[in-house]
Amino acid sequence: MRRRAPEFRRPIRRSLSVWIWSFLLSSVFAGGFLLFMVQNHRQHHHQNPILENFGEEEQVPNKVGMNFTEELLSATSLARKLVDQMTLAKSYLVIAKERGNLPFSWQLSAQIRNCQRLISKTAVSRKPVSFEEAQPVMTALSQLIYKAQDQHYDIATTIVTLKKHIDALEERLIAATVLSAEFGQLAAEATPKNQQCLNIKLTVDWDSNPMVQKKIDKEIKYSPRLMDNNLYHFCIFSDNVLATSVVVNSTVSNAEHPQQLVFHVVTNGVTYRAMSRWFSMSNFRGSTIEVRNSEEFSWLNASYSPFVKEVEEFKERIMRSPYEEESRNVKFADLLKHLRFYIPEILPSLERVIFLDDDVVVQKDLTPLFSLDLHGNVNGAVETCLETYHRYHKYLNFSNSLITGKFDPQACMWAFGMNVFDLVTWKKLNATAKYHYWIEQNVNRSVWTSGSSTLAPGLLTFYGSIEPLDRRWHVMGLGYDMDIDERLLESAAVVHFSGFMKPWLKLSINRYRHLWARYLNTTHPSIRSCSIY
Repeated sequence: MRRRAPEFRRPIRRSLSVWIWSFLLSSVFAGGFLLFMVQNHRQHHHQNPILENFGEEEQVPNKVGMNFTEELLSATSLARKLVDQMTLAKSYLVIAKERGNLPFSWQLSAQIRNCQRLISKTAVSRKPVSFEEAQPVMTALSQLIYKAQDQHYDIATTIVTLKKHIDALEERLIAATVLSAEFGQLAAEATPKNQQCLNIKLTVDWDSNPMVQKKIDKEIKYSPRLMDNNLYHFCIFSDNVLATSVVVNSTVSNAEHPQQLVFHVVTNGVTYRAMSRWFSMSNFRGSTIEVRNSEEFSWLNASYSPFVKEVEEFKERIMRSPYEEESRNVKFADLLKHLRFYIPEILPSLERVIFLDDDVVVQKDLTPLFSLDLHGNVNGAVETCLETYHRYHKYLNFSNSLITGKFDPQACMWAFGMNVFDLVTWKKLNATAKYHYWIEQNVNRSVWTSGSSTLAPGLLTFYGSIEPLDRRWHVMGLGYDMDIDERLLESAAVVHFSGFMKPWLKLSINRYRHLWARYLNTTHPSIRSCSIY
């Protein structure tokens, strides 16, 4: 084929037109120019730290939605510097007030308030602090801090002063906690008016019915059932008629053979007649209930019991100095609480007995505990060492040489409230004598404080003689504002309203009160007339 002449040939095809290549080349040159300008700007900005850190307000970009926490953590943030200065100024303010330098403390307070307003404004607006806003506040604070340092408000003085204030606050906190506990104790021990009404009515009824007194003396006081070890014996020491009634009623209501139950109730001389009249008005499903007056125990005197001796000495001091404040010893003088250490003397013919506090409710049959093997121990009790504060070192003074080396500070504590006592082993080990020894050693409160009531001497008396019981036999803490597993409450043989919020008080916890109230005889005429529940 003949080749065409050049002027008649078809033009050569190209992949990109000339104008596209021109556009690409111009973009490359423009990008390089911009990169150069940015690099030059960064170098210039790095050589001017004032502009970098502070700058003019129009040079700082508007950070809408600024994270204030990140702003305070930033090393170059003005807000961070203001906070640091304000913290130091507050420390000097404490020292100035302590030294009585009121004019200087007023100046510090004024500038601290200005700083707080500026920081609050920053947090609300979510914009960084500008140099114009921060400069006057920082300058004023810096001058005052320099003045404070010139007046020898050095770091050592600041640390010592602040430590003193922290110690003082801790002492106030401890004092407030102790005072709160004492008020709670007084509220728990105070008798409500409606219960006073009940006691008066029962006492008058007892005095006006001599035939009832003779019947009780004939049928109960000398009954052979009181010494029969084939029966199930319980002891309760209380001056609260309602509480004792609920303990007895709940126990017999859940027993398979209530006729085999015997209750030994010991109260004081004031409540004896009311307590006797209450239990004489019902048969409690055929169980035997003995009520005794603690004032009739002739053997319980100062020559035998160091506790009674201390109580009598305390009463004598009060008679000599009636206006002297000895509030720490008031609750220590409750004899009924300490009768639990004299059970073998009160019930000398018995071999085993279950002790019940007056703030418990029985939900299961307790008679299987009488056949429980205690393995040679005196006291069958539920241990309470699931938490770290339920250890011996929390209640006893281990700096005392009588305690150190003889007792394990990490030993598990256990609870009074529902206890199985083997009185035969008790007598062999002479546990009451141990109790007397520790009461004598604690005359100056060097072994434990009076706030521990009967628990501390119990920990010492029965140390090494505790037989741990299953937790379900005795569940505590219903007198505190705490959540207890409902399943544990349902399975518990005994629930204990340990704490200040007793179920018969208005300050009791509503979610637990029904466990107690269901065993209260609200149909009784005396309870109705005194408006109890």
